[in-house]
Amino acid sequence: MKKSVLMIAYHFPPIQGSSGVQRTLRFARYLPEFGWRPIILSAHPRAYASTTNDQLDDISPEAVVIRAPAWDTSRHLSIGGRYPGFLARPDRWLSWWLGAVPSGLAAIRKHRPSALWSTYPIATAHMIGATLQSRSGLPWVADFRDPMAQDGYPTDPATWESFSRIEQRVARQMNFGTLTTPSALALYQQRFPSAAERFKLIENGYDEETFAGAQGGEALNPGLVTLVHSGIVYPSERDPSALIAALAQLRDTHPEAYARLRVRFRAPVHDTLLDELARDAGVREAIELCPPIPYREALAEMLRAEGLLILQAANCNAQIPAKLYEYFRAGRPIIALTDPAGDTAASCRNAGVTAIAPLDSAASIAGLLQSFLTDPESGTRPTSQAVEQASRRGRTQQLAALLDQAAQGRTT
Repeated sequence: MKKSVLMIAYHFPPIQGSSGVQRTLRFARYLPEFGWRPIILSAHPRAYASTTNDQLDDISPEAVVIRAPAWDTSRHLSIGGRYPGFLARPDRWLSWWLGAVPSGLAAIRKHRPSALWSTYPIATAHMIGATLQSRSGLPWVADFRDPMAQDGYPTDPATWESFSRIEQRVARQMNFGTLTTPSALALYQQRFPSAAERFKLIENGYDEETFAGAQGGEALNPGLVTLVHSGIVYPSERDPSALIAALAQLRDTHPEAYARLRVRFRAPVHDTLLDELARDAGVREAIELCPPIPYREALAEMLRAEGLLILQAANCNAQIPAKLYEYFRAGRPIIALTDPAGDTAASCRNAGVTAIAPLDSAASIAGLLQSFLTDPESGTRPTSQAVEQASRRGRTQQLAALLDQAAQGRTT
């Protein structure tokens, strides 16, 4: 007989625009194979800025999905675009806590789960998990993914304090905490030495089942070389400024190579920023700003690209973009614009990808682009072993093992 786990996750279909939704969605999809029935406690879709139905069929037929009342403070509770700061601490979905706690307690009474699981990057999810754990006494696995309170992040001191309080409470109450990168794991083990043995590594991954339904095809821009960045381009954490400057350098030093190159940003969110940077640099013709598309279509686009771009700044050295594992599976050449000392670069090197340049160095990026256009196979292909190890089904098996241990009262 399967045990049940109450999974608290803001990012869940029908949300659109975040690759982070895949972690919860695939855990929930595969947990029944390992003896766990998922009960998803998510937010009402009105809390999402954008929605799509294209992944609703990927939800496990064994899953129970509960939509708790929730509002986005900036969109629903502001007047003239302004709102009190306390309504957005730890984040703009604080109202979800008010709806999710009674919904979660009702779910616990009805379904009698054997464990709780909550996931960042919406900090309110861990607030909900902590409240439900304290009221129910159920074992709890807290999925931090990435570090919460960091040096200089969040920039608002009051929000930083709220993040710090939440992670301290989670460290006290959880049976296990999971991180997605080795550096993030080491940071939390150092930050909370009394809980060090309870922090574990479960990396992100790709879903083979979904890739099996994604079809490649003709080149995106026949006769040209198209590099694709799929997903959000953050102004700080994935600052595109040096990349745009590198395109301008390439135009001036190698105009024939520049004329062959297109950089496609798929669903970058910050389209205006990219457009302004490109126009100011005089390279607008070299970039394509494209709207969101269904998930499987985005995967198919990766399969058709001549190369795939990763952008990750040094202020995220303890993080690895979830899309990197999908890039591995796509099997296309990868160019990583990231700090060589960070976890993203280490993951690339471990996979055999050595085409790496610092995200903040236009000269290095221009050199790497020129090298790629000359020899696209040099240091850009992930190994088959790296691809095999990154399956989300395997990651789910790791989570199921932690849930088993937590349900048995074990913490090591």
